Amino acid sequence: MSYGAPFDDYYRRLIMAAAAASGQEQEHSRETNFYWWPQPQQHHAPSASGLGSGQAPPSYEAIVKAYLEKYPPNNGEDTGRRRDEDVNEHEASKRRMVQWRGNYVSETEAKALRHVFDDMKDHFGHNLPDPDVCAVLKGLSHLGGGRDTIWEGELDFIYNIGGERCRLAYVGMEICLDLTPKLVQNERGRPMLRDYGKSWVYAYLPEITMLKVKQYIRAGTGWEISEEGIFQDPNCNLVAIEAMMHDGTQQPKPSFSVVEDYDATDFRNSSSFTRIGSVQTVYQDTDQQQIHRGIGFFCLSVEIDGSSSTVRPVRGAKGVDDEATLIFTLISFSTWGITDSIAPIVFNTPPYY
Repeated sequence: MSYGAPFDDYYRRLIMAAAAASGQEQEHSRETNFYWWPQPQQHHAPSASGLGSGQAPPSYEAIVKAYLEKYPPNNGEDTGRRRDEDVNEHEASKRRMVQWRGNYVSETEAKALRHVFDDMKDHFGHNLPDPDVCAVLKGLSHLGGGRDTIWEGELDFIYNIGGERCRLAYVGMEICLDLTPKLVQNERGRPMLRDYGKSWVYAYLPEITMLKVKQYIRAGTGWEISEEGIFQDPNCNLVAIEAMMHDGTQQPKPSFSVVEDYDATDFRNSSSFTRIGSVQTVYQDTDQQQIHRGIGFFCLSVEIDGSSSTVRPVRGAKGVDDEATLIFTLISFSTWGITDSIAPIVFNTPPYY
């Protein structure tokens, strides 16, 4: 049974991602009982909506069958005509321009932006359903600048929105953002963490959530993801990542939004939040120098150590690293409260407050 070019490969990767992710449901009871994952101080956290801890993981055949029932292929006599009409309409929607938050974007991109940023759907999070998305590698380019064998590639995410495949450069993840000041000094009295809160910050998330992100990327790109830049805390089942931030010169600084109504019970769309500035601006406010829980929106890219600066790396080729390094760039963050249930990263024994 075929969906027809050019979408066969997309569906294959999407089903692979779903099958890979379902293998982790056996650990769901451990995920739902994490004692460390904080509850915001101002109000209750959103309700969970995942599978029960006692349910068995679905089989691969069940995943494929369910997906085919939801999105059946066209096997009638007019399959070719319908496919051509769908492709033509999709291409036309990519050319039509509409406004989204004051910017003109294609109709298809606006649909994906509203889905991810406005409706806050299909993001990775604690005790949330698996997102209906597929990660793809746009391509690899050599970085230059003396890094002779390092190649970089950006990731795109294809969201299935009402049966339409919408491509976007952003993905959402439920995280805790660390805006506590980093004043750790080395033996010479110089700061060890330069530009913290200006060009990068720490973000914390459950280990099982990071594992799921890596599975999706592996299924979509074929590359294994290394542990470089991912710091594990096995005592709390947490990982910390270094989230890069734009400084506003070429790309806008990441925005910081807070929830408006602390008595609300659902914070799953952007109408619940108000933008108060950039992450860099909020970091300078001493009242906000805490750990905030919410949803972070990222651009993701990978770095791969190839064999030379002229030969594009191919996985499995001689001299090419088997793993890719994942790079996170924070674009926007929406918080529904602060937490004191997570201890910030400390590098030395002296306190830094």
